[in-house]
Amino acid sequence: MTRSIDLNSDLGEAYGPWAMGDDAAMLDLVTSANIACGGHASDPETMFRSLRLCAEKDVRIGAHPGFADREGFGRRVIPMSPGETGRLVAAQVGALQGMAALAGTTVTYVKPHGALNNHASANRPHAEAIAAAIRALPGNLALLAISGTELEKAGKAAGLTTLSEIFADRGYTPEGQLVPRSQPGAMIHDPEEATARLLRFLDTGLMEVVGADPIPLAAQSICIHGDSPTATAMARDIRARLAAAGVTFTPFT
Repeated sequence: MTRSIDLNSDLGEAYGPWAMGDDAAMLDLVTSANIACGGHASDPETMFRSLRLCAEKDVRIGAHPGFADREGFGRRVIPMSPGETGRLVAAQVGALQGMAALAGTTVTYVKPHGALNNHASANRPHAEAIAAAIRALPGNLALLAISGTELEKAGKAAGLTTLSEIFADRGYTPEGQLVPRSQPGAMIHDPEEATARLLRFLDTGLMEVVGADPIPLAAQSICIHGDSPTATAMARDIRARLAAAGVTFTPFT
């Protein structure tokens, strides 16, 4: 059984006076934070505050670029070419790197958000464009990708340090993709159910999927979403249950 793993969450997703989640509380629970960088959410002040808070709590920082779709929270695919996708990612990650310099900290990895992540997970040309953009940016950035996807494969092919994640609170298809949020089984709301599934995965390396036998995946990180009213309570419950089962939490390397 895997006894040590990273725990990440998507944070910094406020915008102007509009708040999203309880970042301060989540940062007491996770070891890595994926900080929105102006596409689906955030703005310069939100980025700066989020980065300073991560530094204060000694949480590893990742950039969380998404489609430029604040109205849809980055959960709609915006049609664009692979080249445009790469430039979108480079612009947003570069913006967060600039804010990190002002905040006295550094960005160490990239994890795409929402529809961009799902699109690249199934579409190799867009995955390759994202990997190329990350490779071109300064800082020797790593890629955090959904385990078993085209994005994971593209990152490894590009020579990036590529880390794989699984989701505590999302359902999987037999192809290893996340079940779309519009379909049954997309979300797991019961922390006991989520923890039991995670422990079975950590014991066996097999992820349970909707409508088929479990599939093999690998993971250096577990993601718990931070954008729901119950996110902090669920994250706290899952972490406590995993810890009680002998799992420890350390940032991935």
